[in-house]
Amino acid sequence: MLGLELLRRMLAEIRRDVAAARSRDPAASGVRALEILGTWPGVQALLSHRLAHGLHKAGVPLVPRGMAAIARSLTGIEIHPAAEIGTGFFIDHGMGVVIGETAQIGDDVTLYQGVTLGGTGFATGKRHPTVQDNVTIGSGAKLLGPITVGHGSKIGANSVVIHDVPPNCTVVGNPGHPVRVEGRRPEGPDADWIHLPDPIADAIKGLANRISAVENAVAEPASGPSAEVRELRPMPEPGERDDGTTSVAHGPGRAVGPNPAGG
Repeated sequence: MLGLELLRRMLAEIRRDVAAARSRDPAASGVRALEILGTWPGVQALLSHRLAHGLHKAGVPLVPRGMAAIARSLTGIEIHPAAEIGTGFFIDHGMGVVIGETAQIGDDVTLYQGVTLGGTGFATGKRHPTVQDNVTIGSGAKLLGPITVGHGSKIGANSVVIHDVPPNCTVVGNPGHPVRVEGRRPEGPDADWIHLPDPIADAIKGLANRISAVENAVAEPASGPSAEVRELRPMPEPGERDDGTTSVAHGPGRAVGPNPAGG
C-alpha cells in the first residue's frame, strides 16, 4: 500500500510538472507529454531530483548525489538532492541553473537559465534562499544567502539579490532594488523583462535633465543695464606721459623758453 501511495504521488507530481511546462513555455504548446518528458531538460532535471530527494530523505548513501551528478551532466542543471522543491516548478531552458543544498522552493515557481540559488561564505545550517509560491526569477539572476523571496514576487534578469524580498514586488539591479510595475502587484509568471523599471537609469536621467537646465540658464544673457567697456592700456613707464611723449626735467632756477642769448 505504501508503494502504491508513493507511486500515485509521483505520477501526480509528474502530471503537474508537465502541465507547468505547457502553461509557461510557448514552445510546449500542443506537444505531447512523452515528448516533454523526453526532451525538456528542465523537466528531466526536476524528475531526477524528485527521485534523488526521496532517496536522500530515506538515508540512502551515494546514490542521490550520483543521480544529481548524472542529471547535471545531461541537462546542465545542478540541484542538490537535499533541496526542497514544491509542485508546479518549471525551469525554462535551464542551462547553468544551480540550486543549493538548503534551498526551499514553493509551488508554481518559474526559473530561467543561469539562475543561482546559492550560499555565502562557509557558514553551516540554513545558507540558501527560500522562494515562496508563484515567484518568477529571470535569466542570470543570483539569489545569495538565507534570504526569503515573498509570494508573487519577480526577480529581474541578471539581478543580484542579497536581502529579503517583500511579497508581490519586483526586484531589479545589482544589488537588487524592490520596485513596482506601474503600480500593479506583479502576479504569475509574467516574463515581460523589457519593461521593468530601472531606478538607476531613472536617477541618471534626472541628473542629466538638471544639468541641461543649468547649462541653458548659464547660456542666457544677464538681465539689467549693461556695463561700460573700456580699452585696456599698459601703464606708462616713469618719465613718460600718457600720450607716449617724453617729458624733460629741468633743474631749479633754470629758465624754460627761448635762449636769451639768441643762440
